[in-house]
Amino acid sequence: MCDAPLGVDKSIEVGHIFKLGTRYSEALGAVVLDQQGESRPIVMGCYGIGIQRTMAAVVERHHDDAGIVWPLGVAPFEVVITQLAAQDAETTDAAGALYDALVREGIEVILDDRDERPGVKFKDAELVGIPYRVTVGPKGLKEGKVELVRRRTREARAVDFQKAVGLVTETVLEERGFSARG
Repeated sequence: MCDAPLGVDKSIEVGHIFKLGTRYSEALGAVVLDQQGESRPIVMGCYGIGIQRTMAAVVERHHDDAGIVWPLGVAPFEVVITQLAAQDAETTDAAGALYDALVREGIEVILDDRDERPGVKFKDAELVGIPYRVTVGPKGLKEGKVELVRRRTREARAVDFQKAVGLVTETVLEERGFSARG
């Protein structure tokens, strides 16, 4: 045909097509007239691009040794707020306020306020692969800081708590392809 050598590459099946033949059209009485004016059952087929296959394909392309690294556009959430010291009222209030403010800004956010050790929460956040993690804990709050981590690069930086909502919103909107300033 093209006289080129056959190549082998990795691929992922995200969709499929099945020829169903006339089994169902015969049962349903679904017919067409052929060129001679005779009734013939329709030859049927179906296709599908399933959400499960699509998600599996994304994960296959976007992961690392710690878990999934969701691209922002298909992530289940854009930001996870990891609240440390679940029993500390000040930390709980600060994490809740940050959550509420990000929701008001239109950011898809989830709050991890489980009573678990920080390491467990950090590992879970990496495994699930939400693009940005904001850590709110008593030590950081004493200094007026929270930690912002980008999942893809694992780059972490301390940011002022009072500026966190604006910075996170701007960061997410820029990655979405929008300007935070209109």
